[in-house]
Amino acid sequence: MQATADSTKMDCVWSNWKSQAIDLLYWRDIKQTGIVFGSFLLLLFSLTQFSVVSVVAYLALAALSATISFRIYKSVLQAVQKTDEGHPFKAYLELEITLSQEQVQKYTDCLQLYVNSTLKELRRLFLVQDLVDSLKFAVLMWLLTYVGALFNGLTLLLVAVVSMFTLPVVYIKHQAQIDQYLGLVRTHINAVVAKIQAKIPGAKRHTE
Repeated sequence: MQATADSTKMDCVWSNWKSQAIDLLYWRDIKQTGIVFGSFLLLLFSLTQFSVVSVVAYLALAALSATISFRIYKSVLQAVQKTDEGHPFKAYLELEITLSQEQVQKYTDCLQLYVNSTLKELRRLFLVQDLVDSLKFAVLMWLLTYVGALFNGLTLLLVAVVSMFTLPVVYIKHQAQIDQYLGLVRTHINAVVAKIQAKIPGAKRHTE
């Protein structure tokens, strides 16, 4: 009974996150997506020019400069106008930002679920539970060696972020053409995999 409740809770959490991610990636709220996309790009471009420590320090200094300046401005304004409005960030200082035990448990359970799933999949691939899947994984790793030789991690991350925020919109606008090309590619790949399975002993999948 408890396991069913936990599973339902995880499904709800994942569904909520997925819905928010889809709204961002499909630009359903242009202002919100623009802020998130711009922030990611600014951060990644900064990391290509400076070290992580420098970027964090500069961001902290920028934030502190803005809040300190605003605090001094409001204090001077209150002194000139002889008002008693109090601390300008009082409403934010009184906000509850601590995580409850239930929230911590919820996110921990989510993380544990994904870690366990990833570990099981890696074990299945590296210990060759399915020869075809392990061969596909090996080909992918081999291709990544070439990608890694051409691009560093930050460049790949930058390309990934730009792709995440552009490809879904492009797909929606040209879905028919893209589906047609993807179908041709999938057919070609399946044909190649079938030929490999026919030539390698034990590579054919067993259906029960």
